[in-house]
Amino acid sequence: MSYEIQRVYSYKGEKPAALVDRLWPRGVSKKKLAGVERVKDVAPSTELREWFHQDRANRYPEFCKRYYEELQQPDKQAPLDELRKMEHKDGKLTLLTASKDINHCHVPVLVKVLKRES
Repeated sequence: MSYEIQRVYSYKGEKPAALVDRLWPRGVSKKKLAGVERVKDVAPSTELREWFHQDRANRYPEFCKRYYEELQQPDKQAPLDELRKMEHKDGKLTLLTASKDINHCHVPVLVKVLKRES
């Protein structure tokens, strides 16, 4: 399976997708995301997210390390398996996030874990 990262605000419903943010994205209706799986338990913990948001520019490398460690915890295995089981015809799954910088958020770390362990 291959994974694509996309901002939820530009999602048009054309691809199989999963929302992987803990918080519901501001201004996005549930109707717009009808049919999209929400796997919020795979997102970083509230504590880690809040810590990271205090200084995003300088904390990203440490954030990635801490989030990777969170993803190794037993309580994260079921949501990770849920994402891995989302099989689609073309073998792709779009992971949606509200993050403004999709290259420096939790989703690239999540993709690495999903690819490594699938």
